[in-house]
Amino acid sequence: MLVEFFRNNKVVAGVLAIIRVYLGYQWLTAGWGKITGGFDASGYLHGAVANATGDHPAVQGWWATFLENVAIPGADIFSILVMWGEFLVGIALILGLFTNFAALMGITMNFAFVFSGTVSTNGQMILLTAFLLVAGYNAGRFGLDRYVLPYIKQMFNEKVQNENKMAQAH
Repeated sequence: MLVEFFRNNKVVAGVLAIIRVYLGYQWLTAGWGKITGGFDASGYLHGAVANATGDHPAVQGWWATFLENVAIPGADIFSILVMWGEFLVGIALILGLFTNFAALMGITMNFAFVFSGTVSTNGQMILLTAFLLVAGYNAGRFGLDRYVLPYIKQMFNEKVQNENKMAQAH
């Protein structure tokens, strides 16, 4: 019942638009700061691995193993993914374009930061993003999704119909 309320109510869509723009602005400014500031993730990644020791480590061993074996060797790629991922998620959320995908990518980055021992605003952003994900299409109702998603759906349906016609002809 609550999920249906989140997914269908137009007042909720308005509140979600405000949340979406707020989150988008947070991502956009964080990404832009990294893009223009010469961001290098390697120091952050090494710091996260260092926090995986002691009686109550901030970083779990399994995540530190991932960071050591995948992220640190690929720090150049991860740097690009983080700064441009943050920036593009921000733009998409502000515009309400592919909102659910942008929210999913944002919450994935937030969890990666939390797993790496950074609390900051990530918990708040995870909670707010969860509302967007639960709301589905309604989160982008007052955004470009309102126009783009029906168009994509129509194009997909036309393609399927054409393929079915061709299959029946053979």
